[in-house]
Amino acid sequence: MNLDTFDTTIQSLVSAAVKAKDKAYCPYSNFRVGASVLCADGSIVTGVNVENASYGMSVCAERVAIWNAVAQGHTDFKGAAISCDIKGDFKGSCGACRQVFAEFNEEMPLYLVKPDMTVKVVTVAELLPMAFTPKCLQEERI
Repeated sequence: MNLDTFDTTIQSLVSAAVKAKDKAYCPYSNFRVGASVLCADGSIVTGVNVENASYGMSVCAERVAIWNAVAQGHTDFKGAAISCDIKGDFKGSCGACRQVFAEFNEEMPLYLVKPDMTVKVVTVAELLPMAFTPKCLQEERI
């Protein structure tokens, strides 16, 4: 879908992810990712991937965006946008990021953005079916 088919709030969300991508710290993979989350109050918070020479300490843009938002007092998210430089098929978030999204809103729409600004919309639940969420901890145990 073209970006102009979305309302101005989603256009701003997508644009924030694309702009954030320019600040990614990825000297090892050169795989830039920018993410943004739309908070219930309408604010947009961004994050970028940050790599580390030990690789295992690297962190994805999606989790950085969520953590930044939580640090600002937000826990109710209405959407997220993820932008990377890959021209081929749309890329979804890694499993860890999907799990973090599911913690807050399984039905949240994710706007996956290609460099040509085409957008694919999926939900967290579509990317992570049968997620382990806070509701699972409330279930009866034996």
